[in-house]
Amino acid sequence: MRILVTNDDGIDAPGLVIMESIARDLAGPHGQVLTVAPDSQKSGVGHAITYGDHMQIIRMGTRRFKIVGTPADCVIAGIHHVMRRRPDVVLSGVNKGNNSGENAIYSGTVGAAMEGALQGVKSIAYSQYFGILNRYADDPFEAAREHGLILLKQLLHCTPWDEQDYRIFVNVNFPPCCAREVAGTSVVRQGFRRNLPYSVRTVESGSARHTLSAKHRLLSIFAGSQTTAASPNSDVNANMANRISITPMRADLTAHEVLPDMSMKFQGQERN
Repeated sequence: MRILVTNDDGIDAPGLVIMESIARDLAGPHGQVLTVAPDSQKSGVGHAITYGDHMQIIRMGTRRFKIVGTPADCVIAGIHHVMRRRPDVVLSGVNKGNNSGENAIYSGTVGAAMEGALQGVKSIAYSQYFGILNRYADDPFEAAREHGLILLKQLLHCTPWDEQDYRIFVNVNFPPCCAREVAGTSVVRQGFRRNLPYSVRTVESGSARHTLSAKHRLLSIFAGSQTTAASPNSDVNANMANRISITPMRADLTAHEVLPDMSMKFQGQERN
């Protein structure tokens, strides 16, 4: 088995080491695991690519490369430049923090898995939810580390991988608890934390106050509470119940459910 590993936290991130270990165990002694990851933190870049500009690729060691670019860049470069043969699987993560609910839209971790699917490769994103039960633990990634491999084998077997134009990829979030407290897995929809959109706040550092005029301010984007419940049967609620969430996704952004009614209304307008 040939596996391409990437992330959005950067080549030196601890979660990447965990994903590489999981990938090696899955590939076995005769498989190949190759890592292509961003040179630095790229959280929140979504599915962005470095289009129309150059990006540098640097060999970091045996089968490890870093790219001055985005997670999606890493997948494209890994498939078309680094690997001699196409990978069987693209693994993205393990992300530091959850990509449940609306976070998945912004996530570079999920964006990398999306690109893998667009490239026609089975792709899975892993993220580790952080909370009061594991944030300050000796190993905050314990749930992902302990459950990651067996779950990956199940995902490869149970996911209805298809060959549609927009292929399925899978977004997995491990709950904010230690490994022994994981209550199981749930295949669920992407949730939405209501009334908690991303927002901005001004930076109140002393240096900023002295160096910026009244017309110039430093802003920082921040998220709302990550422990707020979301819609029923969602990834957020599953994680809050100490369950691993599994969410099958596609890159197709069409609101299919409104197409018939919207089309009918426009046809009526044309007749009038």
